[in-house]
Amino acid sequence: MVSILVFGKKKIGKYVFFFGVYLLSTYVIVPKLAPYFGRELLVTSELIESQSFAYGLTNRNYVRPEMNLLLAAISSELKDSNPNIKITCLDANFPFIDKFPLLPHLSHNDGKKLDISLIYESKGLLTSNKPSRSGYGVFEGPSATEYDQIKKCKELGKWQYDIQKYMTFGTVHDDIQFSEKGTKALLKAILNQGKVGMVFLEPHLRQRLKLTHSKIRFHGCQAVRHDDHIHLQLK
Repeated sequence: MVSILVFGKKKIGKYVFFFGVYLLSTYVIVPKLAPYFGRELLVTSELIESQSFAYGLTNRNYVRPEMNLLLAAISSELKDSNPNIKITCLDANFPFIDKFPLLPHLSHNDGKKLDISLIYESKGLLTSNKPSRSGYGVFEGPSATEYDQIKKCKELGKWQYDIQKYMTFGTVHDDIQFSEKGTKALLKAILNQGKVGMVFLEPHLRQRLKLTHSKIRFHGCQAVRHDDHIHLQLK
C-alpha cells in the first residue's frame, strides 16, 4: 500500500509486468532456446549444486552438454572415494552467442567454462558450506613460505586481480576452514577426466596441495586470482 502511494499504481504495474516477463523468459523461454546455441542449463543433483539461486536468475548457469557429462563423471568418482564432497558451481556462461562477455571473467563466453568452489571443513569434517554468499571473494592466500603470485600481479599494477573481494555479497560460516584434503580430492577427480582441457588455480595452492599435473595452469595477471575458486575448462 505504501509503495502504491509513493510510486503510483501505473509505475508499480510496470515493474510487476517487467519482472513477470523477465521471470517467464528466464525460466521458460531461454532454456528452450539455449540448445540452438549449443548450450543447456547446468544440471544439478544431490552431488552437484549451485551456490546461489542468483546464478540461475541472472542466466549465468549455461554450459555445453559435454560439461554436464563431465560434472556427472567427476561427481560419480567423488561419490565412490569421498561421498561427503559436493561439487558447488559458481559462474558458468550466458545461454547465447559465443564471445559475449560474462563479466568480470575473460573467457566464460563459449559454454566451455565453469567455476567451482573450493572445499571447506568444520572441526575436521567436510562441509558444503562456503565462506561467502556468492562463493567468491574469501581467499585462501599464500603462507609466508609459499610463492606469492598475488603480490607480483599487484606490483605490476593489475588492480583487478583481487576484485572478487567486492563480490562476496556478505561473508558467512565463520567456523569453516579451507580443506586441503577435500580440495585435493576434488582436483584429482577433475584431472582424471579426459574431457578436461585445463584448470586454473593459484600457484601457491598448487604448491600446497603438491599437484604437478600439466593441466593445472596459471591464468595470468590479466585475469582475477584463483584462490577462492577453481576454473574448469573443457578441451
